[in-house]
Amino acid sequence: MAHASALTLSDITALVLAGGRGMRMGGVDKGLQLLHGVPMAQHALQRLATQQGGAYGGALAGAIVNANRNPDVYLALGEATFGAGRVQVVPDRDAEFAGPLAGFQAGLDVCSTALMLTVPCDSPLFPLDLAQRLLAALLHADADMAVVMAPEAGRDGQMALRSQPVFCLMRTSVAPSLHAFLATGGRKVDAWMAGLQRVQVPFDAPGDDPRAFANANTLDELRQLES
Repeated sequence: MAHASALTLSDITALVLAGGRGMRMGGVDKGLQLLHGVPMAQHALQRLATQQGGAYGGALAGAIVNANRNPDVYLALGEATFGAGRVQVVPDRDAEFAGPLAGFQAGLDVCSTALMLTVPCDSPLFPLDLAQRLLAALLHADADMAVVMAPEAGRDGQMALRSQPVFCLMRTSVAPSLHAFLATGGRKVDAWMAGLQRVQVPFDAPGDDPRAFANANTLDELRQLES
């Protein structure tokens, strides 16, 4: 594995999480729902392919799509964006739709780089410097993973920085920890991450888009993203 100080964007493989049931959208394949005429997963792939490296240079090594339906469609979307041979589509290990951690596991099973960046398929506006800022924080803290903190309204309607654990950059060396956690029946992302060294990275600087991490769980929320 590359020495920590030498890590760049080219040591990162992106994982797009598109394996959910989409129940709040009526059971549709959420990643294939259109935003401005383009599937949401393709928006995510395009933003990953154009990540800005800054001092960390280069571009992401490639992408993995975790999908339990329509694998051929996702592969075509990925290769149209990253190029042939730079994208894999992998399902969960089982058919339980066990949530994001099952997607993390599927990605780690095939990831060949030192680092893996995870994003959900239903948040198509994430920043173009996401990988750069997470990598800088991870290296500075010498952490296992760097996790996004972004403005989000609570149940009381008040905006506050909240953890967005499906947006994270992790060392692929965390795979044994995840396998052990899932084997004991664990399912919650935060509960697994609590046992690792993680650094939280705020995305509320001047110029940051307050909607950058907004997600579309419902068709109404999808339409709101188009406005």
